[in-house]
Amino acid sequence: MWTHWRRYFENHARRPLPAPPSDVDGIPAAWRAPLCASLARFQLGEGGEGRIAREVLRAELPGVDADYCAALGLFVKEEGRHARILAGMVRALGGQLLRRHWSERLFVIGRRLLGLRLKLLVLLAAEVLGLGFYALLSRRLGAGTIAEQLREIADDEGMHLEFHADLFRMLVGQRRAARWLFRGAWWSIALLACAVLVVDHRRTLAALGVSRAGTLVRLLRLVALVDRRVLGAPLVVGFSATARAA
Repeated sequence: MWTHWRRYFENHARRPLPAPPSDVDGIPAAWRAPLCASLARFQLGEGGEGRIAREVLRAELPGVDADYCAALGLFVKEEGRHARILAGMVRALGGQLLRRHWSERLFVIGRRLLGLRLKLLVLLAAEVLGLGFYALLSRRLGAGTIAEQLREIADDEGMHLEFHADLFRMLVGQRRAARWLFRGAWWSIALLACAVLVVDHRRTLAALGVSRAGTLVRLLRLVALVDRRVLGAPLVVGFSATARAA
């Protein structure tokens, strides 16, 4: 399983970095400031996975091998690639990058206070938020470079969810107690994360004419899909396809 993931990330690492958007004039003026603010917050979060990745490597989790370690390192680099792409979007929209933000600090503090497996659940929840929000923005923007790049990032995030879900599926296994513990912890963390996103990005959702309740429902579909994936239920539709269709 991990050899497959190492090869997947190695292939993706060969992609060139896309040029910054130069066609933002087609985005309505009323959308640009809130959109820029949301992208800047996500840009801040995309570059912060290196610490937890190093902790995972030191922990020597059962079933983790050299291929997994290589894949995890490449995953972190791919998140850094996303951060650079998002930075190009923020600058193209006339905004500035952030050094800190309360929502990003909340996720960091949450990870530091929890044990390793719960920290990984926080990371998994962050991937759900990224996939759901990038897909929503790209669909609302429709055409243009920013929409295209957001779709590409969303597709990457869908595969990241698969990657992390594979780890949890292995760790949880078929033990009934472990499965119930996962489900309780996952839904508690994911529900809080989804609520934070809807509150933190309410101005962007309002500017783009997107319902907060509808956004929450779309995110919860992805949360449920992760639950199914980890606990072994077959998926009819993958993460990225679900986010695009929501």
